[in-house]
Amino acid sequence: MATEAVSLRRLRQTTSHLSQTPVDGSQGLSIVHGPTNPPLLQWTLGDLLDEQASAGRDKECLVVSWTGARWTYGDLQRQSQQLAKALLATGVQSGDRVGILAGNCEEYAAIFFAAGYIGAILVVLNSTYTATEAKYALNHSGCKLLFIQERYGRHSNLELLAEVRQSAREVASLKAVIMLKGQFEGFSTYQGLLEKASEYSDRELEKARKLVDTHDICNLQYTSGSTGDPKAAMLTHHNLVNNSRAIGDRMAFTSADILCCPPPLFHCFGLVLGLLACITHGSTIVLPAPTFSAAAVLSALSDENCTALHGVPAMFEELLALPRPDSWSCTNLRTGIVAGAPVPKALMKRMLEELNMTEYTSSYGLTEASPTCFNAETHDTIHRRTTTVGKIMPHMHAKIVDRNGAILPVGQRGELYMAGYSLQKGYWNNPIKTAEAMAPDEQGIVWLSTGDEACFDAHGYCTITGRFKDIVIRGGENIYPVEIEERLAAHPSGVIARAAVVGVRHCKYGEVVSAFLLPAVIMHGLKRPSDEELKVWVREVLGRHKAPTHLFWFGDEEVGMQVMPQTGSGKVKKHLLREVAQRLVDAGGFEMGMDYEGWPAMKECTLEF
Repeated sequence: MATEAVSLRRLRQTTSHLSQTPVDGSQGLSIVHGPTNPPLLQWTLGDLLDEQASAGRDKECLVVSWTGARWTYGDLQRQSQQLAKALLATGVQSGDRVGILAGNCEEYAAIFFAAGYIGAILVVLNSTYTATEAKYALNHSGCKLLFIQERYGRHSNLELLAEVRQSAREVASLKAVIMLKGQFEGFSTYQGLLEKASEYSDRELEKARKLVDTHDICNLQYTSGSTGDPKAAMLTHHNLVNNSRAIGDRMAFTSADILCCPPPLFHCFGLVLGLLACITHGSTIVLPAPTFSAAAVLSALSDENCTALHGVPAMFEELLALPRPDSWSCTNLRTGIVAGAPVPKALMKRMLEELNMTEYTSSYGLTEASPTCFNAETHDTIHRRTTTVGKIMPHMHAKIVDRNGAILPVGQRGELYMAGYSLQKGYWNNPIKTAEAMAPDEQGIVWLSTGDEACFDAHGYCTITGRFKDIVIRGGENIYPVEIEERLAAHPSGVIARAAVVGVRHCKYGEVVSAFLLPAVIMHGLKRPSDEELKVWVREVLGRHKAPTHLFWFGDEEVGMQVMPQTGSGKVKKHLLREVAQRLVDAGGFEMGMDYEGWPAMKECTLEF
């Protein structure tokens, strides 16, 4: 009960700044509606692939740099249909769950469409999962069959494979494990499974396909929650086909475009904004490595003459830190999506100048919305693309509300809610969490609570101002990490590649600001600025109370981490940073002092760098 009381009090504090004043109906309200053209497609994943294969069977569809695979649309269709028949031969039926735990590869795409052809539900598992996390997801979703790689990048699934082989009780629903890219004693191989395709005819496959509806669930995506067990968003063919087409439209994709896609296929960024956005437009997707490798991306951009590049800010930072060979070129590169975290202005400048991404687009979405809700246009001004996430996507609706659910006037901050065709069907086997996240209004329209704070301008552009759970509450005042992070990253020393701000408990203020700083990969002998210099830098623009009380550098021994911890989809693990910061403060590495305003505060001891 005490924990619930604290959580409720914190929720009230984080929403206390939201307007409670009745809104005059004559004012512009923070509610926007997406275009209604083009009409929504009524296709399944199988329909989509068949349409594109018919339009350009010999057009290159998929390039996997690390395996050497080069598949045309006809190749992907044939491989997917063969695999679909093989799945039917193993007893997989419509509605059954099929799991995959692997790096980015050509088989991943085939498995996705094969499941779609027969109405099976593909459960995409985070490639960074431990054996315990993977078993939870497999049991929770009730997977009947699992495709898995023994190793990819720095990751190994040996522990999981050994446990599943030793005891079937580890995952009771699992009837078969299929090895990708190799063998493991006791389990079948991908090639061995394909041989079963001969047991089913094309007619039998077509019979199974006719039972699949566009509104059926085709994908379970586990959210990267920071507390508690992750939830699985139920996404449909209708969700994914239409959201991916709209994304490709925003980037002005054509069949001539070639997308380099380092984000993982287990995440909507790679699967929907990457693979499916290409396929809906007859474009080509390049998968440079099983997991992110800046060197592999650098090579793929030049070798494949890519026109687009996706990534989270950390990926672009690492890419731009690498030396480029004399023969390297990105003259064809023009667009792509940067998402997952705020993009520092200095990074954006380098993307434009060094990568030629003059038509890049900013984006906002969440797994529960399949995922994209807002996306910039390639012709939007640079200012729009650096300060907003663009306008609402077609056939979607959004509103900004106060803590009582009233729609706020344009320009005021509040919680962002989404509605429209792309909302998930709910969370798999979790009606309580579904009801907490999704609820109908008086007109019966179902709205999804995003948990994000945002505001709209008079033209409908959306700015994400923070995540409610990340807000630092200092002395009852809400402090938004994003603006502090951007200010720190913009320090003229050029030493700070990225900053992450979290709150740490404080006896006087409740919480104070703490900042973790990631040094630039190549510092060229630059001197690290002092803590006081950085605090003054923040105070100059943002105010005294927003200056970090504590500053930590990745790479320092006491922090215990060399790089910023991230989820497999590129989100900063702020819950982990809060734990580290609190541990350092509680351990006595800091002493009581007086802060800038003269109030008791935690003052850092001198640290040797």
